[in-house]
Amino acid sequence: KYQPESQKQKAERLQAEAEKKKADPKAQPAKKKNCLKYGIQQVTRMIEEKKAKMVVIAHDVDPIEIVVWLPALCKAQEVPYCIVKGKAALGKLVGMKTATCCCFDALNSEDNSTFAKLKDSVNSGFANQYSEVKKNWGGLQMGTR
Repeated sequence: KYQPESQKQKAERLQAEAEKKKADPKAQPAKKKNCLKYGIQQVTRMIEEKKAKMVVIAHDVDPIEIVVWLPALCKAQEVPYCIVKGKAALGKLVGMKTATCCCFDALNSEDNSTFAKLKDSVNSGFANQYSEVKKNWGGLQMGTR
């Protein structure tokens, strides 16, 4: 349902927009199809621009420094994120061998209710759990000194 735009699809879309603009310079560009964005650069750009609806991060990225800061960025920008098992599973989702992370840029209207449930479960599993651990770190006990 949600797949990245291939190079051929992008070329066709841009060609059609150019022909439309040539025929009518004041015409509005067509709305882009909802798709997945993948790769650390695209996902980071989407998060920083607050266009990402949800970020999915693989757990077995090597070296881990590539994605270790991504949850902090998501938390700062208030974007829900989750960590899934296997970069090969993410790669299969986007049509590549492996992928470190991916995000949704927009959703179809019929998927909003399903996405809301998914977002709630992700927030309860990752974001809210993080804030609870942060509050209880150290046990709130004073030292002997």
